[in-house]
Amino acid sequence: MNGGAGDAASTAAVPEPLEWKFAQVFGEPAAGEEVQEVDIISAIEFDKTGNYLATGDRGGRVVLFERTDNRDNGPRRRDLERMDYSISKHPEFRYKTEFQSHEPEFDYLKSLEIEEKINKIRWCQTVNGALFLLSTNDKTIKLWKVQEKKLKKVCNMNIDPSNTMGNGTVTSHETSLQARCRRIYGHAHDYHINSISNNSDGETFISADDLRINLWNLEISSQSFNIVDVKPTNMEDLTEVITSAEFHPNHCNMLAYSSSKGSIRLVDLRQSALCDNHSKLFEVQEASGSRSFFTEIIASISDVKFAKDGRHILSRDYMTLKLWDINMDSGPVATFQVHEYLRPKLCDLYENDSIFDKFECCLSGDGLRVATGSYSNVFRVFGCSEGSTEAATLEATRNPMRRQAPTPSKPSRSLGLTRVVKRGTDNSGADTNGNSLDFTTKLLHMACHPTENSLAIAASNSLYMYYA
Repeated sequence: MNGGAGDAASTAAVPEPLEWKFAQVFGEPAAGEEVQEVDIISAIEFDKTGNYLATGDRGGRVVLFERTDNRDNGPRRRDLERMDYSISKHPEFRYKTEFQSHEPEFDYLKSLEIEEKINKIRWCQTVNGALFLLSTNDKTIKLWKVQEKKLKKVCNMNIDPSNTMGNGTVTSHETSLQARCRRIYGHAHDYHINSISNNSDGETFISADDLRINLWNLEISSQSFNIVDVKPTNMEDLTEVITSAEFHPNHCNMLAYSSSKGSIRLVDLRQSALCDNHSKLFEVQEASGSRSFFTEIIASISDVKFAKDGRHILSRDYMTLKLWDINMDSGPVATFQVHEYLRPKLCDLYENDSIFDKFECCLSGDGLRVATGSYSNVFRVFGCSEGSTEAATLEATRNPMRRQAPTPSKPSRSLGLTRVVKRGTDNSGADTNGNSLDFTTKLLHMACHPTENSLAIAASNSLYMYYA
């Protein structure tokens, strides 16, 4: 989705639908093995290079994976694409290390126990070969440095007991990975942290809870600056809360945050120290007479992501994915139906609290595809270039193509300036194969590789990798 003059992307050939294949799985339980609550993955993130992947779990652990397949030998990927060769070898990752990022905390002021569950992980810039990343639970953010350390193995060759100098000979050097907590950013949020996001300046980041967004300097953990505050004078007047926030990938003065009312606000930090006013507002106007008890609940946005080009924003609400052009605030340029067949079941979903599940979303590095999760270990991938009808339904198993999407409906266009595409719609009352849904197996967390057609999917305690 390149935003050049004349929108050259719209005139380009529509990409062929991809065939997703299984690459790897980590932590897959054996048949009959009971999954422990602390092992369930709660956060997942590629670094900017795509060479490292981090996951966090409900037990407060961070696990790092490293790319192992050699991409430097032989023709480069770009050269292969020019020569119309296919790349058969899929990206391979290996377990690198893990560390305990968070422990259970206790808020003495409110007499509440704070879980150690990792809510978000964000990679920072690599410095001198050392890896840096931010992780957060509900209240406390930590900056971690992961670095290889060389350890000398010494053999003591001194046999004279009267010599206390301890003369010895270095026989070998061993390398070990050490994770060290460099900073702890705490005591800045009254409500649970739902987002952290690094700024493109490499020096600052934001953290967001229900009512406030704070700006931090990576080097200063003792103070932060409140840049967005939606808390009303009287809490009884509260009508919406912040659900997600992210910095613009290229402009250090811009960020976007979403709300429980289904709106996205674009903020320019140059306008004022406290960004009470947004520079742009993106929301869908509900047709009169179409509101129901569930309208506002399912409109709540659970995740927002900027595209790599910085021009587009992807949002996930309960039923749909929406793609927005930041230059057009009249409505989304495309809408993708994730599980429309659940609409008749909203009462049941409300009763079992599934309607409050917070699904994440992601965009491919080239901006041509978007992805998100659903129930029964299913995730969906849509083509978002103009004219594309790609809408794949896949299952987080070793055979992802076991579940095929129905024939997508034709795109429907609006009469306004924006393009409204509704794809992947089905109304079977079950999943896309007519099977009953399992609301206990849900794919909430996933990440797109930044440069290749590769996906990392968190299914309970298992990490699945796919490529196309």
